[in-house]
Amino acid sequence: MLPGTRCFLRLLWSPIRILLLGACFTAIALAQNPDDPMSLPPRTSTPPPSAPQQEEPTQQPPSGDQNGGQAISPIQSTEDQGRFVFKKQVQEVVLHATVVDDTGRPVTSLDRNAFSVTQNGHPETISSFRREDVPVAIGIVIDNSGSMRDKRGKVNQAVLNLIKASNSQDEVFVVNFSQTPYLDQDFTSDVNLLQTALHQVSSRGSTALYDAVVASDTHLRHNPRLEKKVLLVITDGQDNMSRETLQDAIRKLQSNKGATLYAIGLTDQGMSRSGREALQDLAASTGGVAFFPQGLDEVDSITREIARDIRSQYTLTYNPGPNIGTGYQRIQVEARGPAHTHLAVRTRNGYYPGEAMR
Repeated sequence: MLPGTRCFLRLLWSPIRILLLGACFTAIALAQNPDDPMSLPPRTSTPPPSAPQQEEPTQQPPSGDQNGGQAISPIQSTEDQGRFVFKKQVQEVVLHATVVDDTGRPVTSLDRNAFSVTQNGHPETISSFRREDVPVAIGIVIDNSGSMRDKRGKVNQAVLNLIKASNSQDEVFVVNFSQTPYLDQDFTSDVNLLQTALHQVSSRGSTALYDAVVASDTHLRHNPRLEKKVLLVITDGQDNMSRETLQDAIRKLQSNKGATLYAIGLTDQGMSRSGREALQDLAASTGGVAFFPQGLDEVDSITREIARDIRSQYTLTYNPGPNIGTGYQRIQVEARGPAHTHLAVRTRNGYYPGEAMR
């Protein structure tokens, strides 16, 4: 090779090498973003397990068991004999509803005609109706701050009793949180693995409750196999560390396919009024319930009640049409029992349309 040719190649390689190195450093920086509040790191230093792979969409109609909110599929273009045909699936709102009588007992024998649904005050036609026990994706989110140290034994046992009382095909993950939420067990139906994760206790640090709720809700959406989703949050204090605000957390729970949130606030050491109200607001916005036992001995019966609640819900589906706007859509569901007696219905009270899954 001529000396001049070698010199030219050396000069050409230098900028290419710089570009390659720059691309590598950029990729590393993007992959290791410590400020992303939507991620759930594992407790170890190893990379977190990847989310389950999304299956390729099929041509089957959308399932009638999506949890709350509006399932909007993007406009798709397909080639039909050399021509592009644009197709848009019908918008669909799916609600999971619990019905109780005036004594608080569940009512599980109603038919479709017993229910009425309005959105922004306008009556909607129920397009599908189900009442059956289906597998659920569940996120267990437990406060791991210092004040919980002496409570975790009974709390863990109560959570295990909920898991054992649930559908054997449920998939559950465990997050322990203080200042940072840790994914100590990803989705599984193995009770032994979940029990081990519940005992990953450090009991120190502050309480970033809203960050943990938002990150856990995001992780819950990464389970493509089970469309009905539930979060159980247990804490004895109020948020004092999150980057997310209460209103941020509520809004993100109310986007498409948000989970139903149940909360247990341990008040034996005097949870503040604002802490109680925050848990109530989080739960009520999703159709869930916040419980405030006065002692640890009540927690086990509460988790069993939550398990029964999840198993006895109705699923209602309706299509609100394309001209609903972009703001918050308020939902009201009513039910009538025999002889037109009034029943109480608990479900999500609204949603924000058109917000894609995070």
